[in-house]
Amino acid sequence: MGTRLGGIVRAAGVGAIAGLVGAGAMVVGERLEQSVTHRPDSYIPARALLTLLGRHPGDADKPTVWNHVMHYGTGAALGAVRGIWAVTGIRGPLANVWHTAVRLGFDQTVENATGAGAAPSTWPAQERVVDIAHKTVFSVVTGVIADRVLPPVLMTSRGSTSH
Repeated sequence: MGTRLGGIVRAAGVGAIAGLVGAGAMVVGERLEQSVTHRPDSYIPARALLTLLGRHPGDADKPTVWNHVMHYGTGAALGAVRGIWAVTGIRGPLANVWHTAVRLGFDQTVENATGAGAAPSTWPAQERVVDIAHKTVFSVVTGVIADRVLPPVLMTSRGSTSH
């Protein structure tokens, strides 16, 4: 594997681990929030994943294990993206903001494309705030780890404009 490609693969692996830690932090935050708000667990992620796998879970199904698979699988996959960002120079607080948007967009795309979730535009404002807050925790924790472990050794030096 070439040096640049090898660096990208390594960064993806480190980022995946960072994403697993970020997903764990998000779970802790959700549990704390739920202990205060009494919001019930959501099984939409599991239902979306099962739909992608050709199953058809009902709204009453509560497939906890599949929820964890989807939650941590998404954390690892999007953590890999954040790891590649870190090693290529897309770093810091602004990268964390962008990564939060990617996480929110990914989740909503999968959940709505499978028919498992409702469009966020239909949610009560408080539910949107809670979702954004939890995804922000995921992205910040993932980003801080990725940025700390992965120096920007693959940052390009081709100039200072986008064109």
